Amino acid sequence: MTRFRQTLTGAAVATALLASLSMPSFAQTAAAPADKAVATQAAADHHKHQRGDKRGDRMEHMKQRLEKLKAELKLTPAQEGAWTTYIEAMKPGERPAPGDREAFAKLTTPQRIDKMRELRAKRSAEMDRRGEATKAFYAQLNADQQKTFDSAAMRMHKGHGKHHGARPGQDAAAPAAQ
Repeated sequence: MTRFRQTLTGAAVATALLASLSMPSFAQTAAAPADKAVATQAAADHHKHQRGDKRGDRMEHMKQRLEKLKAELKLTPAQEGAWTTYIEAMKPGERPAPGDREAFAKLTTPQRIDKMRELRAKRSAEMDRRGEATKAFYAQLNADQQKTFDSAAMRMHKGHGKHHGARPGQDAAAPAAQ
Protein backbone atom coordinates (compact mmCIF):
# COMPACT_ATOMS: atom_id res chain seq x y z
CA MET A 1 0.00 0.00 0.00
CA THR A 2 2.89 2.35 0.77
CA ARG A 3 4.36 1.85 -2.72
CA PHE A 4 1.00 2.63 -4.29
CA ARG A 5 0.65 5.75 -2.14
CA GLN A 6 4.15 6.92 -3.14
CA THR A 7 3.35 6.35 -6.80
CA LEU A 8 0.06 8.15 -6.54
CA THR A 9 1.60 11.03 -4.59
CA GLY A 10 4.44 11.43 -7.08
CA ALA A 11 2.09 11.46 -10.03
CA ALA A 12 -0.30 13.87 -8.33
CA VAL A 13 2.50 16.25 -7.38
CA ALA A 14 3.97 16.29 -10.87
CA THR A 15 0.54 16.77 -12.39
CA ALA A 16 -0.37 19.60 -10.05
CA LEU A 17 2.91 21.38 -10.72
CA LEU A 18 2.59 21.12 -14.45
CA ALA A 19 -1.06 22.08 -14.36
CA SER A 20 -0.24 25.18 -12.39
CA LEU A 21 1.90 26.38 -15.28
CA SER A 22 -1.15 26.56 -17.49
CA MET A 23 -3.01 28.85 -15.11
CA PRO A 24 -2.85 32.55 -15.97
CA SER A 25 -0.97 34.91 -13.73
CA PHE A 26 -2.56 38.16 -12.66
CA ALA A 27 -0.88 41.43 -11.86
CA GLN A 28 -2.17 44.91 -11.13
CA THR A 29 -0.78 48.03 -12.69
CA ALA A 30 -1.29 51.56 -11.46
CA ALA A 31 -1.68 54.46 -13.89
CA ALA A 32 -2.90 58.02 -13.34
CA PRO A 33 -2.73 59.89 -16.68
CA ALA A 34 -5.51 62.35 -17.47
CA ASP A 35 -6.78 60.43 -20.50
CA LYS A 36 -8.47 57.36 -19.03
CA ALA A 37 -8.71 55.48 -22.37
CA VAL A 38 -4.98 55.92 -23.03
CA ALA A 39 -4.17 54.88 -19.46
CA THR A 40 -6.36 51.80 -19.72
CA GLN A 41 -4.75 50.72 -23.00
CA ALA A 42 -1.24 51.41 -21.67
CA ALA A 43 -1.96 49.37 -18.54
CA ALA A 44 -3.37 46.50 -20.62
CA ASP A 45 -0.32 46.51 -22.92
CA HIS A 46 2.04 46.62 -19.93
CA HIS A 47 0.19 43.77 -18.18
CA LYS A 48 0.18 41.67 -21.37
CA HIS A 49 3.91 42.27 -21.83
CA GLN A 50 4.71 41.35 -18.21
CA ARG A 51 2.55 38.23 -18.29
CA GLY A 52 4.14 37.12 -21.56
CA ASP A 53 7.65 37.49 -20.14
CA LYS A 54 6.75 35.60 -16.96
CA ARG A 55 5.10 32.80 -18.93
CA GLY A 56 8.14 32.54 -21.19
CA ASP A 57 10.44 32.39 -18.16
CA ARG A 58 8.29 29.70 -16.54
CA MET A 59 8.18 27.66 -19.73
CA GLU A 60 11.95 27.90 -20.15
CA HIS A 61 12.47 26.92 -16.51
CA MET A 62 10.14 23.94 -16.90
CA LYS A 63 11.93 22.88 -20.10
CA GLN A 64 15.25 22.88 -18.22
CA ARG A 65 13.76 20.87 -15.34
CA LEU A 66 12.34 18.30 -17.73
CA GLU A 67 15.68 17.98 -19.53
CA LYS A 68 17.37 17.44 -16.16
CA LEU A 69 14.74 14.85 -15.19
CA LYS A 70 15.24 13.01 -18.48
CA ALA A 71 18.99 12.86 -17.86
CA GLU A 72 18.46 11.65 -14.26
CA LEU A 73 16.06 8.92 -15.42
CA LYS A 74 18.65 7.46 -17.81
CA LEU A 75 15.96 6.33 -20.21
CA THR A 76 16.57 3.35 -22.45
CA PRO A 77 16.03 3.68 -26.20
CA ALA A 78 12.83 1.65 -25.76
CA GLN A 79 11.52 4.29 -23.28
CA GLU A 80 12.18 7.30 -25.53
CA GLY A 81 8.78 6.98 -27.22
CA ALA A 82 7.02 6.95 -23.84
CA TRP A 83 9.00 10.07 -22.82
CA THR A 84 8.00 11.90 -26.01
CA THR A 85 4.35 10.98 -25.51
CA TYR A 86 4.55 12.13 -21.88
CA ILE A 87 6.16 15.48 -22.75
CA GLU A 88 3.57 16.15 -25.46
CA ALA A 89 0.76 15.40 -23.00
CA MET A 90 2.27 17.78 -20.43
CA LYS A 91 2.25 20.76 -22.77
CA PRO A 92 -0.37 23.29 -21.76
CA GLY A 93 -3.62 23.04 -23.64
CA GLU A 94 -5.20 25.92 -25.42
CA ARG A 95 -5.60 28.77 -22.98
CA PRO A 96 -9.05 30.26 -22.74
CA ALA A 97 -9.43 33.90 -23.67
CA PRO A 98 -9.38 36.22 -20.66
CA GLY A 99 -12.84 36.61 -19.19
CA ASP A 100 -14.89 39.65 -19.99
CA ARG A 101 -15.50 41.23 -16.58
CA GLU A 102 -18.33 43.39 -17.86
CA ALA A 103 -20.18 40.41 -19.36
CA PHE A 104 -19.56 38.41 -16.18
CA ALA A 105 -20.91 41.27 -14.07
CA LYS A 106 -24.13 41.27 -16.12
CA LEU A 107 -24.81 37.62 -15.31
CA THR A 108 -27.13 36.66 -12.51
CA THR A 109 -25.64 34.89 -9.51
CA PRO A 110 -26.87 31.45 -10.63
CA GLN A 111 -25.42 32.09 -14.11
CA ARG A 112 -22.06 33.07 -12.58
CA ILE A 113 -22.07 29.91 -10.49
CA ASP A 114 -22.74 27.84 -13.62
CA LYS A 115 -19.95 29.65 -15.50
CA MET A 116 -17.50 29.05 -12.65
CA ARG A 117 -18.49 25.37 -12.54
CA GLU A 118 -17.89 25.12 -16.28
CA LEU A 119 -14.42 26.62 -15.95
CA ARG A 120 -13.62 24.38 -12.97
CA ALA A 121 -14.73 21.30 -14.94
CA LYS A 122 -12.41 22.28 -17.82
CA ARG A 123 -9.46 22.73 -15.43
CA SER A 124 -10.26 19.43 -13.74
CA ALA A 125 -10.44 17.59 -17.07
CA GLU A 126 -7.05 19.04 -18.04
CA MET A 127 -5.53 17.93 -14.72
CA ASP A 128 -7.05 14.45 -15.16
CA ARG A 129 -5.60 14.21 -18.68
CA ARG A 130 -2.15 15.10 -17.41
CA GLY A 131 -2.47 12.76 -14.45
CA GLU A 132 -3.30 9.83 -16.72
CA ALA A 133 -0.34 10.70 -18.98
CA THR A 134 1.94 10.80 -15.95
CA LYS A 135 0.71 7.42 -14.71
CA ALA A 136 1.13 5.89 -18.19
CA PHE A 137 4.72 7.16 -18.42
CA TYR A 138 5.49 6.12 -14.84
CA ALA A 139 4.36 2.57 -15.63
CA GLN A 140 7.05 2.39 -18.34
CA LEU A 141 9.84 3.08 -15.82
CA ASN A 142 11.80 0.46 -13.90
CA ALA A 143 11.92 0.55 -10.08
CA ASP A 144 15.07 2.73 -9.91
CA GLN A 145 13.68 5.17 -12.44
CA GLN A 146 10.40 5.35 -10.52
CA LYS A 147 12.33 6.28 -7.36
CA THR A 148 14.14 9.00 -9.31
CA PHE A 149 10.84 10.26 -10.72
CA ASP A 150 9.25 10.26 -7.25
CA SER A 151 12.18 12.20 -5.83
CA ALA A 152 12.07 14.77 -8.64
CA ALA A 153 8.31 15.18 -8.23
CA MET A 154 8.76 15.88 -4.51
CA ARG A 155 11.50 18.43 -5.22
CA MET A 156 9.17 20.17 -7.66
CA HIS A 157 6.35 20.06 -5.12
CA LYS A 158 8.48 21.59 -2.37
CA GLY A 159 9.69 24.34 -4.69
CA HIS A 160 6.12 24.93 -5.87
CA GLY A 161 4.88 25.42 -2.30
CA LYS A 162 7.21 28.39 -1.84
CA HIS A 163 5.31 30.27 -4.52
CA HIS A 164 2.11 30.02 -2.53
CA GLY A 165 2.94 31.72 0.72
CA ALA A 166 5.22 29.20 2.44
CA ARG A 167 8.28 30.65 4.10
CA PRO A 168 11.72 29.58 2.80
CA GLY A 169 12.67 26.18 4.16
CA GLN A 170 9.05 25.39 4.98
CA ASP A 171 6.53 23.42 2.96
CA ALA A 172 3.21 25.01 2.10
CA ALA A 173 0.71 24.40 4.87
CA ALA A 174 -1.66 21.50 4.38
CA PRO A 175 -5.36 22.35 4.32
CA ALA A 176 -7.09 21.93 7.66
CA ALA A 177 -9.11 18.77 8.12
CA GLN A 178 -12.83 19.36 8.36
